[in-house]
Amino acid sequence: MTESFELWCEPFGENRRVNVYLPEEYYHTEERYPVLYMFDGHNIFYDHEAAYGKSWGIKDFLDGWNKKMIVVGVYCSMHGNDRLSEYSPYNFSAKWPGKVVGTGKKTMDWYVGSLKEYIDTHYRTWWHREATAIAGSSMGGLMAYFAILRYNQYYSKAAVISPAFRLCKRYVMNEMAIAKDLFPDTKVFFSWGTKEDRNGTLGKTIVTLSEMLEQKEISTKVYKHMRGSHCEACWADEVPMWMEYFWR
Repeated sequence: MTESFELWCEPFGENRRVNVYLPEEYYHTEERYPVLYMFDGHNIFYDHEAAYGKSWGIKDFLDGWNKKMIVVGVYCSMHGNDRLSEYSPYNFSAKWPGKVVGTGKKTMDWYVGSLKEYIDTHYRTWWHREATAIAGSSMGGLMAYFAILRYNQYYSKAAVISPAFRLCKRYVMNEMAIAKDLFPDTKVFFSWGTKEDRNGTLGKTIVTLSEMLEQKEISTKVYKHMRGSHCEACWADEVPMWMEYFWR
């Protein structure tokens, strides 16, 4: 089952809708559950809420899976191109959308601060990092990557799906180079689709980052989605892969 609420987002001065998935028996037990945080919360549970009419199908997957958890899907800004700023830890400039001032660190500070405090206070969670994961695609994938490196004390697992690395590759590589004090139980799942990476640059970047993490003794899994496109339908197909990798 799912439920929703509005939570004040201090860095951006507005309420944000938060969709929460709970195991069906949640209100009939005293059990505690691990938590998965996801970006673009409107795209993860229901097709009728998804921006392009197709969700990740997270609810349907978990309803039929025997690992019980809480999933927190947070809406991004719905004002123009503000999502690009909110989901970028770095300033960048591209032909489209032009200059973007990254406020991703403010976003993540809110996630690990006010948002996590609210979830851990109002729901029966296992609050510790070993039971806390984060996931996102495209700009959300970039943020999941940033989160697992900069906020590793909060997250032990990250699904970095079709990440928007090409917009700020220099910063992405530098982020990895300076990453330190990562917990050895960290797991990172990377993926990309061949249809979104026709010149192969995204795949090469991901493989390089995976190798760098492995050198830091961090576990990674890399998935090259053959004929995969930059879309929710393809990302939905990948859900069982990283769920199994994280929680089994």
